[in-house]
Amino acid sequence: MAAAARLASRARPLSRPNPGVAALVVQGGRVLARGWTCAGGRPHAEARALAGLAPEQLRKATLYVTLEPCAHVSERGPACADLIVAARPARVVIGQHDPDPRTAGKGMARLEAAGVATTLLADPDSAASLAGFLSRQRLGRPWVTLKLAMSLDGCIALADGTSRWITGAAARAHVHARRAQADAILVGGGTWRADKPRLDVRLPGLEDRSPQRVVLTRGEAPPGVTTIATPQEIAGLEGVQYCYVEGGAETAAGFLAADLVDELHLYRAPILIGEGRRSLGALGLTALDAAHGRWRLCERRQLGSDSFEAYLRSRN
Repeated sequence: MAAAARLASRARPLSRPNPGVAALVVQGGRVLARGWTCAGGRPHAEARALAGLAPEQLRKATLYVTLEPCAHVSERGPACADLIVAARPARVVIGQHDPDPRTAGKGMARLEAAGVATTLLADPDSAASLAGFLSRQRLGRPWVTLKLAMSLDGCIALADGTSRWITGAAARAHVHARRAQADAILVGGGTWRADKPRLDVRLPGLEDRSPQRVVLTRGEAPPGVTTIATPQEIAGLEGVQYCYVEGGAETAAGFLAADLVDELHLYRAPILIGEGRRSLGALGLTALDAAHGRWRLCERRQLGSDSFEAYLRSRN
């Protein structure tokens, strides 16, 4: 299931508005086939994994799928639960229950009613690979990642606003790879007006993965850019499951103060700036106790001379 969850990253973000799901067909410890949700949402992962396999291959095989197979027929394709019933694998292992009311238990029930042995896991890897979809279904908003690139002393620019470049080439390439996995990229109006950022993906072969550009401002929308007036309005960004917030300081603070940040990405350069511009504005904290226990380290790596850390918001 962990391998299927890693495979699901290939679907993101091209599968929008559908979740990025992955499936593996395994028999005797050997992967017979694999699939992930295609661009535009169809074919689904299960359909791709099952296509071309002979019945005798499936009779002793296990289908691993990161999300409960859909139970509704779409104009773009059949219900995956029906495809699996017709294929008759020996067993189906599901990573996550589908909260979409069109499926929500119906997919698994259909498999069990047809005599297909079915196991539902509360698999954390599958949940992580579906974070944007699950956030949309459960919270009504996209999964929000806040990215901050800073000096060792917490500055994102010199006092005059100069910020190119805080981090090195390896860290910037890493940022562009993360941009390529987002549906939307957001900055504040001040950053937009001062820096005129391109907010695109500039990695060879991934230029077409540039996300939708969003600016947090009460002003007019620049050409080709969506504007929202408050952080909470990300909920209205149609089809957006993953929103990548790049600042500046007041925008970052606004999302944090509204408790809308699910994942925090910190890039630190081994430099000291001193009296520069700080990475964050006021968060409204009145006691240190409120700052503790909110973030959990989930990844750490070295990117050239810079360091990268990722933290997940602890909401339990």
